[in-house]
Order: sequence, then structure tokens, then C-alpha cells
Amino acid sequence: MNLEFSEDQKFVQQTARDYLSEHASLEVCRAVLESDRPYDPELWKGVAEMGWLGAAVPEEYGGAGLGYLELVLIAQEIGRALAPIPFSSSVYLATEAILRFGSDAQKKAHLPRLASGELVGTFAMAEGGGDLDGGDCATTFSGGKLSGTKIPVIDGDVAGLAVVLAKDGAGQSLVLVDLESAGVTRTALTSIDPSRSQARIEFDGAAGEVLGTAGEGAAAATALLDRAAVMMGFEQVGGAEHALEITREFTMGRYAFGRPVASFQALKHRMADVYAKNQIALSHGYYAAWALSNDNEELPAAACGVRVAASDAFRLAAEEMVQFHGGVGFTWEYDCHLFYRRAQLTSLALGSPSEWREKLIQRLEQAA
Repeated sequence: MNLEFSEDQKFVQQTARDYLSEHASLEVCRAVLESDRPYDPELWKGVAEMGWLGAAVPEEYGGAGLGYLELVLIAQEIGRALAPIPFSSSVYLATEAILRFGSDAQKKAHLPRLASGELVGTFAMAEGGGDLDGGDCATTFSGGKLSGTKIPVIDGDVAGLAVVLAKDGAGQSLVLVDLESAGVTRTALTSIDPSRSQARIEFDGAAGEVLGTAGEGAAAATALLDRAAVMMGFEQVGGAEHALEITREFTMGRYAFGRPVASFQALKHRMADVYAKNQIALSHGYYAAWALSNDNEELPAAACGVRVAASDAFRLAAEEMVQFHGGVGFTWEYDCHLFYRRAQLTSLALGSPSEWREKLIQRLEQAA
């Protein structure tokens, strides 16, 4: 098994880092957070022009025709920049759902618009609590009409298309819904990270069409979340790595008793712990990316591993970033809270790490 990325793939990552360094500084994230805008439209347009939104989409459907190994590296740079755009909801979830479960007609209708950035997609699964992938689902789909409430829906206030998990007869189905159509009401929510918006979406007889096989939506949602967890994991690792870099730079320039505080043994040990967590998460990510790109049977377990490890790594890096900045770490002027907010949001966006730990236990028991 070769877990080394090719030179071409590394070039894709470096290109992404260079572009985001120029066009998506932390000030861009801060500007969105401090405004009423749900995301940065100029950055979204630029990312679309770079072809990242359709990185894993075949060229016949308007994508770049690259692959998942390139996509996870792009996701890592998106996370590093704390990019305030609906990348994860549109790419990891909506695009991936249509790519994996859609009919040829559905792919032709939606994938080109998603890949070009003309259309933003999302996945509406949660209903305020319970299992995200099918346990508690009160939203119903019958006679081509969808009724119920989904909350929270990440980027639900800006998306034009949603993949919705709904009860359909004795089972559940994934349903494609135009969020601009009649019977859809959206309300923006206040969340810990305003640079990634959340919404409450109410469906009252909204028209929809089944995505994939009717009645098999729960299994499809589980598979979709596994795939999204790998891509989100790389995004979290990118954020964790950048947080550690900024923390190291700050502590190298902060002096106490005539020497940089970064030279104190207690801080060295704690930064080493953050680095170790990042490397563990990255190791899980490499294996999960391999499983994703090869559609390997190990993907469900690997997805749990990277989901838990990356969530833990990003949260620790963000928490220590605040602590190591001392008194100013808690202030609005410093960027620590931007990383802390994003770490909290990404750790819950696909279900909490505790849920994924439980999934991992169950899956390992089943495989034994």
C-alpha cells in the first residue's frame, strides 16, 4: 500500500495553498464573521474558477475529473485558510450524494451547476437531535411532496439545492429539493461560527424527487457521511496545522525572563502533544483517503478513525492556541477565536466525535 501522494497531487495542494494565501487570508474569514454576509462570494467564485468544486466530478458532468486524493488535499488547504465558503456542504455532501446515488439525468441536471459554483448544495439530515443518519426522522415524503423540519442545516440559507433524508413509506429515502421552490421556508440561525452559516428549513408540501433507491435512504446517508467524514477530516487537519504554526510563531516572539516562552519546557511538551495529535489525525486521513479513492471495504472503519482523530486534533490545537496566547488569546482582535469557532463547528457538523466512536466500536465488532 503506497500512501505517498504523487508529484502532480502535491502540485495541486501547493497551488491551492498559494491561491488561498493570496485570496483567503484570515482577514477574509474575519470580515465575513463580522458582517451579515453568510459567506464570501468573491472567494466562492474564485474557488469555482480553479475547478475545486468539481475536483472529483467526471468531465462529462462539468467537473475537473481529478479524484478524491486531489480533493482531500484541496480540503486540507480550505481548512488551513478557514475559508468562509459553503465548500463542505456543497462538495462533500450534495455533490457527493448526486455523484454516488443520482441517475444519469440527475447528474446531468445538477452536477455541472454545482461544479461551476452557480448552484450551492447542502445535505439536510438533522432534526434537532438524535442520530444524523437515519435514527430519528420525522420529515416525510409522500406523493412527491416533502413535509417536515430540518435543523440545523449547514449553509441552508444560501443553498439552492438540498438532499433531504425523509421517511418514505416503511423506509427512508434521500430526496432532492429545490430550495427556491414553493413550500420551503428558511430561517438563518445564530451559531458559534458565523463564517459558516446555519439554517432551519421547513418543508410544507415542497416538491421533491427521490435520489437513489426509494426506501434505502438510511443506508445511503450512512455511506455519504462516511465519505464526507474523510474529506472533512482533512479540512480539520489543515486548520489544526495552521493553528499550531501561528501558536509556535507567537510564542517564539513572546518573551518572559529574557527568553522566548516557546523555550520553556512546559510549553514545549504541550506543543508536542498538539503536533502528535495532528500527525495521528493525518495518518488516519491518509489511510481513509486511500480507502475512499479505492472504494475499499475498510472505508467505514477508516472514516470513523479520521473523524475522531481529526476532531480531537483540531479542538486541542484551537484550545491550546487560546491558552498559549495568554491574556490576549481571549480577545476579539486576535485570531484564536476564529480557529476555536471553526474547530467546534466542524467537530459537530457530521455528528459528534462520541457518535463516531460508537460507530467505530459497532463496526469493528461486526467485522470481528
